[in-house]
Amino acid sequence: MLAADRGPDDPVALAGGMACKSLVPVAGIPMLERVIAALEESPWVDKIAVSLRDTHLLGEFKGLNQAVNDGRVIGVQAQNSPSRSVLHAAEQLDSPYPLLITTADHALLTADIIDHFCTQSVQSGADVCAGLTSARVILARYPASVRTYLKFRDDMFSGSNLFSLLTAKGIKGPETWCRAEQHRKQPWKIAWAFGLGLLIAYVFRRLTLETAFARIGANVGIRIAPITMPFAEAAIDVDNPQDLAMVEDILRGTG
Repeated sequence: MLAADRGPDDPVALAGGMACKSLVPVAGIPMLERVIAALEESPWVDKIAVSLRDTHLLGEFKGLNQAVNDGRVIGVQAQNSPSRSVLHAAEQLDSPYPLLITTADHALLTADIIDHFCTQSVQSGADVCAGLTSARVILARYPASVRTYLKFRDDMFSGSNLFSLLTAKGIKGPETWCRAEQHRKQPWKIAWAFGLGLLIAYVFRRLTLETAFARIGANVGIRIAPITMPFAEAAIDVDNPQDLAMVEDILRGTG
């Protein structure tokens, strides 16, 4: 679980009055604890490694004391980017594959979402999988939700903060992402990192979701598969105070 943030200056941390974003309560429970509760409920998940800028912060989550003492939840030092943090965690863990990756601000994550993603990932036969939710699914449930979308010929999709590295070969995924992650909010720059032809095809929306992932995988030298999520909540994380308010409304049944 990627749980590093911008420290006390993170806008969500400031809004919640906490030293780090993942400590901010969402409907009364720190968001990191919410995500871990969902992970522990899923039969697909064994040990949970939390990537933090300061691993001592794990002790601040009182609801995790037993899991930490039992060794079911461990802290791993975060690096200076998400992909580097994944690479570092894979090096630190014994037998890390298959590896499920999510984020601490995925406060609406549930065991059902995890189970769907993991089941589809294993059935895909891919080295790497990424969860995406279509705009139609999101806006049908939450029409006021503002997301960043990747635009393809068949639909627009938002990332769902769910990834899997199913084989050791899949580590090429985060290695490649190191070159592109600084542009994650600018999809055309990501496409540029994978080649001019892919960029042109993306700009003119000539690619379906499946075709785009197949071409990216071919360029990287691995098989990458998109996993489409039927849950609108899979695409809603807590990036800013507005998201925090929305997620709290959803959890309290008013959103």
